Amino acid sequence: MAIVIASELLEEILDHAAAELGTEVCGLLLGRDDRITAVRAAANVAAEPTRAFELDPAVLIAAHRAARTGGEAVLGHYHSHPGGDPQPSSCDAEVATAGELWLVVAGQEARLWRAVDGGPVHGAFAAEPMVVG
Repeated sequence: MAIVIASELLEEILDHAAAELGTEVCGLLLGRDDRITAVRAAANVAAEPTRAFELDPAVLIAAHRAARTGGEAVLGHYHSHPGGDPQPSSCDAEVATAGELWLVVAGQEARLWRAVDGGPVHGAFAAEPMVVG
């Protein structure tokens, strides 16, 4: 089953990445079941944001709190690879938690991945079908 994301939400993510070239941008993917219904940009608080990303913990905590009170679930997150391709890196694999969605952006290309134990990409990721509509 493919994950569905509205074209407007994907454009929002691509615009976020384009606005901060040279830095890995990041944010949350929110929704229900197989549908991403919202995205929430977060500050990249990594020590070296040109090479890595770390979501602002306050944004992540707030999203989980909202989900517990009936808000949209945190399905995963997005981030950009400004000088690379839209595939998770070995650094991404080190912090992946099984089940999470990872939307990776490079330029105007975006690919969706799911963190899975023993996945074909770095032993941690498998491609996830995505429908934009």
